[in-house]
Formats: sequence, structure tokens, C-alpha cells
Amino acid sequence: MRIEQLPALFEPARPILATIEEAGFEAYFVGGCVRDLILHDPIHDIDIATSAYPAEIKQLFHRTVDTGIEHGTVMILDHGTGYETTTFRTESGYQDYRRPDSVTFVRSLSEDLQRRDFTINALAMKEDGEIVDLFDGLGDLKRRVIKAVGDPNERFLEDALRMIRAVRFASKLDFEIDAATLAGIQRHAPLLAKIAVERVQVEFEKLLLGQNPTRGLRSLITTDLYRYCPGLAEQRDALCQMQDFNWQLTSAPAAWVLLAWQLKISASQAAMFFKSWKLSNQLIKQAQKALRFLRVLSSNQIDNQALFMVGKDALTIAIEVAKTVGLAVDEVALQAQYQQLPIHDLHELAITGGDLIKNQIITPGPQMGKLLVQIQQAVIAGQLVNEPTSLLNFARQHCEL
Repeated sequence: MRIEQLPALFEPARPILATIEEAGFEAYFVGGCVRDLILHDPIHDIDIATSAYPAEIKQLFHRTVDTGIEHGTVMILDHGTGYETTTFRTESGYQDYRRPDSVTFVRSLSEDLQRRDFTINALAMKEDGEIVDLFDGLGDLKRRVIKAVGDPNERFLEDALRMIRAVRFASKLDFEIDAATLAGIQRHAPLLAKIAVERVQVEFEKLLLGQNPTRGLRSLITTDLYRYCPGLAEQRDALCQMQDFNWQLTSAPAAWVLLAWQLKISASQAAMFFKSWKLSNQLIKQAQKALRFLRVLSSNQIDNQALFMVGKDALTIAIEVAKTVGLAVDEVALQAQYQQLPIHDLHELAITGGDLIKNQIITPGPQMGKLLVQIQQAVIAGQLVNEPTSLLNFARQHCEL
């Protein structure tokens, strides 16, 4: 197979392959960029593999950076954009079920592709667009199958993260997982506990955001992988129920909020759950706001205060999740009501704590904070105009009470 017209994204990298080949070495585009090119999916990164050793690459190009020299990776900067080029290699060891104990550089493309995870990721492409397919990856793309290269047991013992990558690809591409590969995942599922949570979180998040998340979720459940994910060991029933509806979400926060909502995790419990997944504090705060608003929405108790508390970003997340799980929601009306709030942030109040002190209404301390909240609530409820004189008069009256 040959790709006659390569996308423009590949053009700046083609001179790199040409230079390496002119020096008598082999060079190929490899991995996900080749897969996505064939599938007509968006291409995010371009990876290059070569028979040239790192020292030989550095002799061929003037500007290079040793980004992973111990694993044969050198970034070439000669053509403006940086391209990571990795020497063909074999790996052995894997005592931590993730990283090889030793790496050996080789000249053979076949040996290099043999160590890769799945056949659809073991494709290589020459500079002129010719596809090199040594493991029937093209056939598996046509059959829409995720299949391990060689023996699945060996692949998962080398790198246990590959197991959740398989179910992530099932979701992302809407592919089935090959029976032997699925059996290998089920056999070695406990090894996922040995992988850093941060790595598992990246793959799981992509699963939730995939083209067909329920397909990936089904494999996660049937292989027992879920039991080795943070906070999911006792959630089989709730996860199974998530398969009853189809969803396609647009953001990571929405994905995590959907998961927490389906697992019946409250906003207060969510902090611990999300922290176990090593999510950022910013995402956790946003997700908690969205979860609280979903609870208000489900009980049909929406008022200005609830809209103020959720904020613009979390409101968008909550609406997306509400529509996904079938909660009645009028998105246009809610967004309009939010926009019409007198203020959208405490900083929009016409007075500050400093104004209260300056006008000798109150001294610094906890009571001042409570008074500002009272003022904020009255403004949001429409009981008070957001204007300095009105707010100061309100503050005097309530400070005297």
C-alpha cells in the first residue's frame, strides 16, 4: 500500500528521512501517526524510527537535542520544527512491568516493530508514502480489531499499561479487541496495580472521551481491569449501568463529572475520589461545582444563588452531563438566566472589605466576611442594587443587628 498524497503535516519531516536515507540508513514514520493517517483521523504527533544510531544521527544534523539518548531518541531541530527520531531497538527486563531494564540498538526494522504493542501501531511508512506492514496491521484496521503484536502475554508482561491502552483504543476507534488479546488482559489484569496512577489516568480519561466509550467500558469490566483502577473496585454494578446509554463528551472535566454522577459520588466525596486519580486541583474544584449544580438541577431547585455558585465553566460542564444522563434541562434558558445575574463573581461587588473598614462599618475579622456574603446574596437575589451607597447602607443596617 502506498499513500500517494501525504498531508501537509508530514512535509517538513520528509527532508529528515531523506537525509538519513541518503547517508545509507533506513528511516520511517512509525506508530500512531501512520495508523491515524490511514484511518483519516487527526494526527497529533509524528514519530520517526531509524536504523541509524544516535551518534550517527548527530553527525548527520547540525542541531540536535538528546531528549532520550539512553533509549535512542534524539530530537532533530534542523528544519525548524523539532522531530524526535528513535533508533531501532529491542528491549528486555521489565522488572517493574513498565520500563525495560535494558535497551539494545539494532539495525532491523522488523526487530523494532516486533516490540510494539498492537498490530495497528506496528505500521511503518517510508518517506514516499509506502506502507511497511509486517504484522497485518492493515488487515486489522480493515477488520476494526485491536490485536497484540505476537503473544499478548509477553506484550502485557513487558508493559502492563498496554492493557488499559487496549480498552482505550477500543473506545477511541470503536474497534473490537481480539479474543486472544482480551484473554491476555484478563489473565494479567492485576498487574495494572503496579503502574503509576498518573499513567492509568491518562488512558482512562481518553477511554471516557472516546468515539464509543461503552465499548471500552465493557472491556474494562469483562477483563476485571476496573478492579485495579482507583475507587472502582466495588463499582461493577454502577459501571455496568453506564453501558445502558451512549455518550460522547467534549471535555475531560465533563467525563469525570459523568463518572462521579453515575457512581453516585457526592460533591463532598468527589475530592477524595478525584485525588486518588491524581487529577489537578483546578479540575477537582470545577467538577465539584458541576456535581453540586447537577444535584440542584435534578431536584428542580434552580435559583440565582445556585447559578452564581456554579459559575460559567462548571455550568457548561453540568449542562453537558445533564443532557447525557437524561436530566431535563433547558440549556438556552439556563445560560440566559446565568448571563442576567447582577454579578457573576464576588469581585464584581461595588464595594470591598476595605470600603467597609474605611467607612467604619466593621473591623477586619470573620464577621466582615460573613457580612460581605450577606451583601452578595442580597444582590444576587435582586433585593439590592449593586451600587456603593446602597451596599454601604445595607451593611450598616445589618452590622447593627
